[in-house]
Amino acid sequence: MKKHTIAILVNDQPGVLQRVSGLFGRRGFNIESITVGSSEEAGLSRMVIVTSGDDNTLEQITKQLYKLIDVIKVVDVSSNPMVGRELALIKVSAEPAARPEVLGIVETFRAAVVDIGPQSMIVQVVGDTEKIDAMVELLKPYGIRELTRTGVTAMVRGSVK
Repeated sequence: MKKHTIAILVNDQPGVLQRVSGLFGRRGFNIESITVGSSEEAGLSRMVIVTSGDDNTLEQITKQLYKLIDVIKVVDVSSNPMVGRELALIKVSAEPAARPEVLGIVETFRAAVVDIGPQSMIVQVVGDTEKIDAMVELLKPYGIRELTRTGVTAMVRGSVK
C-alpha cells in the first residue's frame, strides 16, 4: 500500500465535495486527508486528497473521478517530485515553569506560539506530515489539550504544467 497525493481541479459548485468524497466511500477507498480551496482560475477549486492503495487502485480512482461532471483535471502529484505541507494548531498545557522547555521544542521545529494563556499555549507548526507527527510526540508529555490539522496540500515541483 502506497500513499498517493491527488490534485483534482473541479468546478466551484455546491455539492462537488460531497460527490467526490461519496465516490471514494462507495468504492471503498479511504481518504486520509482532504483539503479544498480556490485555484488560480476563477470558478475552479482544487482538492488535494491523500489516499492509500496500489497503482491499480489509483487508476480506478482516476477513472471514476473523470466520470463526475464537475471534475476538470486529475493529477497524481505524488508521482512527481512534490512539495507537500500541512498546518497544525496544538494547544498544550504549559504552566509557567514548563514554558521554557515547550519553547525549546517550538524553536527546534521552527514553529510559532500564536497564543499564551494562564495554563496553556497554542503552537502553530507547518511542514510535512512526519514533522508534525514528531512535534506532537514531543509535546505529548506536557499534555496536549486540543489538536487540529489541516490535511496535506501539495504541488508538483519545478516547471509549470
